[in-house]
Amino acid sequence: APHRLSGVFDIGAQEHFYLESQAAIAYPLENGQLEIHSSTQHPTEVQHICADLLGLKQHQVVCVVKRMGGAFGGKESQAAPFAAMAALVAGRLRRAARVVLDKDEDMRTTGHRHPFRNRYEAGFDDQGRILALTVDLRADGGAYTDLSPSILERAAFHVDGAYFIPDIRVEGLVCRTNRASNTAFRGFGGPQGNLTIENILSEIAITLKKDAYEIRRLNLYGGEGRETTHYGQRVDNNMLPALFARLHETSGYAARLAEVAESNARRTGKLSGLAFTAVKFGIAFTSRFLNQASALVNVHRDGTVQVSTGAAEMGQGVNTKIRQVVASAFAVAPEMVRLMPTSTEKNHNTSPTAASSGADLNGAAALAACAEIKARLSLVARGLPEGAAWTQLVHQAYLERVSLGALGFFRTEGLDFDDKTRSGRAFNYFTQGAAVSEVEIDEYTGELKIRRVDLLMDLGRPLNPGIDRGQVIGAFIQGAGWMTTECLAYDVKGRLLSYSPTTYKIPNIQDVPRVFNVDFIENAGNAGNLHGSKAVGEPPLLLSASVLMAVKHALSFRTPGVPVLRCPATSEEILMGLPSDAGA
Repeated sequence: APHRLSGVFDIGAQEHFYLESQAAIAYPLENGQLEIHSSTQHPTEVQHICADLLGLKQHQVVCVVKRMGGAFGGKESQAAPFAAMAALVAGRLRRAARVVLDKDEDMRTTGHRHPFRNRYEAGFDDQGRILALTVDLRADGGAYTDLSPSILERAAFHVDGAYFIPDIRVEGLVCRTNRASNTAFRGFGGPQGNLTIENILSEIAITLKKDAYEIRRLNLYGGEGRETTHYGQRVDNNMLPALFARLHETSGYAARLAEVAESNARRTGKLSGLAFTAVKFGIAFTSRFLNQASALVNVHRDGTVQVSTGAAEMGQGVNTKIRQVVASAFAVAPEMVRLMPTSTEKNHNTSPTAASSGADLNGAAALAACAEIKARLSLVARGLPEGAAWTQLVHQAYLERVSLGALGFFRTEGLDFDDKTRSGRAFNYFTQGAAVSEVEIDEYTGELKIRRVDLLMDLGRPLNPGIDRGQVIGAFIQGAGWMTTECLAYDVKGRLLSYSPTTYKIPNIQDVPRVFNVDFIENAGNAGNLHGSKAVGEPPLLLSASVLMAVKHALSFRTPGVPVLRCPATSEEILMGLPSDAGA
């Protein structure tokens, strides 16, 4: 390659900071049975682990989840030990037992987002097009395995970001350390991979003294021979070029870039930066067997409907979306449909509510159950007057002894990734988006303010635009906190020092961008998912890379060569990245 650059990129951990800490209560029942109410994303795992612990069969344990007060991945695997503690006491003493951690205990004893140390070498041409790339991923797994191998794998899947790289080698290793075992966190390794390629592209732009947007646009997926990932999956329904073109225009990127350069040359004490980044997030569990779901739909004689699925509601709105799907299927008002608490008694062998697939899998299973019931009702309808009311149809079906319940099942078809060859169709589809972030830095203190953010997402045909908008905003702000202020500090023995809200800085209202624009692009061509929708829970978090890259862009105006910037870019990190005479 005409040009090469190499480096080491340190990415810090992040605390989940769900408002409801880890909690569970276990009730002993007759004949040695247990009923466990747990704040968990994975009721089946709680059921199985508690059964194993107490020497019970799985049919003797029921796990129930009404709702969680937040989770973000932190309750996918790490809720189980606390449920097991309650189950052990209840099982042995035959008395109800409850465990609830306070926030300090929770932060000290549970895992976080995996820190990564990534080494890379990139070869590129005079225009900034990447010709070859090697990346060596190192993830801090903590004291034991947990979900670390799968998280590392997803980081490797997403190290290309939204960009076509013709020649690439990715290697990875999970490192065992003397810290609490790190675990799933919104994005599940994808953000650490995506952030690495965005950092590399920013460094190419600084090296060549070119506009980083043009470097990214040049490397974008799209065009003849530039549509296949490094693991051999074609990027179908690729909206990235359209997202780039539209957001470049609507954000006023070109004019603002010129203003930033002029402002930084003219004034001292304040430093501005602007960055344009993208996301192409694969939707599916990378463990193929998890891409399945069941849903129990019961229609009652008054026409109301109860729905039970394996999806666990944690504030992301999955119950609302499934309620809408069922109401639409039966052409009834949403108020006629009620989502029941998630229970392993009604839905067996459930997958965790994770990987942004909760609505995709469980909504499709509910739709399958509805289709089965509707097929039976269509036969009954032939004997009724045209235009008969829904309640009349249901009542008549009951009189004719027609079943008004069904268990629907769904599995994602077409996933064929081969672990041996490391190639194949790993994901059902890709959720895509782009972001422009503008920051301002105080050169005397390193204080950072996010001035403006413009987000544009491809969510297909959203099931609920209001919920999806909330997910985009929430995910981006959570990611921006990780990029800027959320810094975990440990002592030499691996004990966490920043284990409370007083020492760990999550975003507050003052950290929200002063101007925050969120929009969706129309995409009627996404036919491979429930009602043409796309998952939204995790992908927008990856767009927060634009904040870190905007800081890097700002520092490039004062720093000779390429600025070295770790994540998070705290005020101390920024100040150390500025030359000693900055702001003078």
